[in-house]
Amino acid sequence: MHTLLFYDPGHFHAALTLRVRNPRLAQEVHVYAPPGPDLQAFLALVQAFNTRQIDPTNWQVRVHEGPDALERLIAEQRGQAVVLAGRSDRKLETLARLHSAGFAVLADKPWITDVTALPFLDKVTASAPLALDIITARHEVLAGLGRKLARIPEIFGAFVVDDSAGPAIELGFIHHLHKLVNGSPLLRPAWYFDVGVQGDGVVDIPSHLVDQVQWQLEDAQPFDYTRDVTLHTARRWATAVPRTVFTEITGQEAFPPSVREAITGDTIAGETLHLPCNTEIDFSLRGVTARLRSEWFLREPPGSGDWHNVTLRGSRALLRVVQGPETGHRAELRVQPHAGGGSLAALREWVASEQADLPGLTLSPVPESDGTLLRLDVPEALRTGHETHFAEVLDQFLDHLDSGTWSATKAAALRMRYTLLARARELALRGESGPLRAESV
Repeated sequence: MHTLLFYDPGHFHAALTLRVRNPRLAQEVHVYAPPGPDLQAFLALVQAFNTRQIDPTNWQVRVHEGPDALERLIAEQRGQAVVLAGRSDRKLETLARLHSAGFAVLADKPWITDVTALPFLDKVTASAPLALDIITARHEVLAGLGRKLARIPEIFGAFVVDDSAGPAIELGFIHHLHKLVNGSPLLRPAWYFDVGVQGDGVVDIPSHLVDQVQWQLEDAQPFDYTRDVTLHTARRWATAVPRTVFTEITGQEAFPPSVREAITGDTIAGETLHLPCNTEIDFSLRGVTARLRSEWFLREPPGSGDWHNVTLRGSRALLRVVQGPETGHRAELRVQPHAGGGSLAALREWVASEQADLPGLTLSPVPESDGTLLRLDVPEALRTGHETHFAEVLDQFLDHLDSGTWSATKAAALRMRYTLLARARELALRGESGPLRAESV
């Protein structure tokens, strides 16, 4: 049985790893952190899991509070697995220190804010103990189905080489600064709006998106940034955050002094922060072109949550995950077999063969189409929500701990992922001139 330690859990993702019970974990968990609102927010969310009416947890949180929290965690050795989710500016440096002390670490993205952290990346991925990032998108059922289909030549063919219609892989995610977590409005820390601490749009959400591209193209050969990646373009732009909205999201009346250069407005009441949290990155991985687009809006529409769109272009079929107002914010996996490609019959056979693992999976025409666009309907019982995925990531982390193995292939994927993002950020900054302004709000 494993005892979990948490260090300075400033991001709500830390608490989400405890959203469900896990028989491989001791009920007693230890949190080491300096005093302040970040610690209190973590404790409040864990307590909400403990006291909910349906399937409550029973975590017994032992708090070790003080400015020397990291030193105490290392010295006391109350467990060997640490969850790290909070400020990103020193995350890899902290991870490297824990790694050197013999701790396995599950660390939330992003691991970097700029290229200065890359030497620590090499250190923590060079050898055991285990270091993994909290990447949840692989646990979404439609993402898994799309990957399965893209690996069936009779249905999908191969990723297109001619990208005149667009990149072979295209991923778009929309997130919201004001959102609900565990059914309640999320109170974000003020430092979250300082990209020097949290990381900007180029390195944050694209951690998930680069992983999705890697997942599509991974094979027995480990990824190597210098050999496998060609970085084409990268840009970032800002979302305008009025001070009144910032106060609503954080509970703080004023913007932190560290973001002063990104603020416009002649009066305090009229101040607006231009937060560079959006990005678009074009690159090729092993010759397959990919475009990643990540955007942040101020508020999620009622009943929506975050949403994403995925396009995979194959020589026999087009695969798309569509989510947004047009689908009632419910994600759909759509398949468009190319005429004369012969993939429709193979697709129907595949759906029938999946019934043992995915009972109730059906194939039907998209109503507004001419019958050539099909939808894979996945029963609600097989869909798990985004918040549940964090516990699933933790469970995989425990699988690695229990097996006692350190995957060189996973380590190489981590190095490639965060090196790509650090270099993309450099490229985006070189392309900017003058102050950032909001392109979309």
